[in-house]
Amino acid sequence: MNKASKILEKIKNNGFIAGTHVTLSDISISEQMGMLGFEFVWIEGEHSPLDKQNILGHIIACQAGGAAAFVRIPWNDPVLAKPILEMGPDGIIFPFIRTAEEARAAVAACRYPPAGTRGFGPRRASKYGTMPNSEYLAGVDQSFLKIMQIEHIDAVNNLDEILAVDGVDTIVVGPADLSGSIGLLGQMRHPDVMALMDIIAQKCRAAKMPFGISMPYDKDNITDWIRRGVSWLAAGNDSSYIAQAGSQTLKTILEIKSKS
Repeated sequence: MNKASKILEKIKNNGFIAGTHVTLSDISISEQMGMLGFEFVWIEGEHSPLDKQNILGHIIACQAGGAAAFVRIPWNDPVLAKPILEMGPDGIIFPFIRTAEEARAAVAACRYPPAGTRGFGPRRASKYGTMPNSEYLAGVDQSFLKIMQIEHIDAVNNLDEILAVDGVDTIVVGPADLSGSIGLLGQMRHPDVMALMDIIAQKCRAAKMPFGISMPYDKDNITDWIRRGVSWLAAGNDSSYIAQAGSQTLKTILEIKSKS
């Protein structure tokens, strides 16, 4: 059983997985995150300078370190999804899904005809051609998670229909853009934003749809999402870890020096 199937089985049976984000180009970061024990790494392809070659390296490094590799692409576009799928990720994240129609288009981009629209040309995904096409095609739909990101008020209003789309494996909340869609950008603990997040959690639980959250490291927000019954959670990122540890190190050095 591959990583994607194991993760999906775990979260569909009320399990939980923890992950983090990578935004920098050094692929050793992804390998290290896996070795630290994160079960997945979110490879940021929307808000970072990572190119396709960087992303391929991160996927390989994640899997070498023992973590699943989830890749967020810049937009819900089959042209953007196709080359990432050929790299053999464990999950692909489609941002800014607002309607069931958009979710169906995302799923179709992941599936070969007649079920979808994906062009055939796997590379690493079929072990560089060493896997027979018949074997690859038999398991390809279960080899990676199709993840829809909910980050707009329209998506919340249409969530029941989105959750009913065949092929959606899990959804993930984007709290920053969700707050912005109601005029409260960045105010993720505003009561109106918290209420929307509660609605998303309630609808996902009712539909038996595993759901995740992507956020900066924040203990209060992590606590809230654990309370909501989140299935998976990605918190923090490589550059923030450097900033936090670097700032603390510098502060300690200067404090010691000031007392010497």
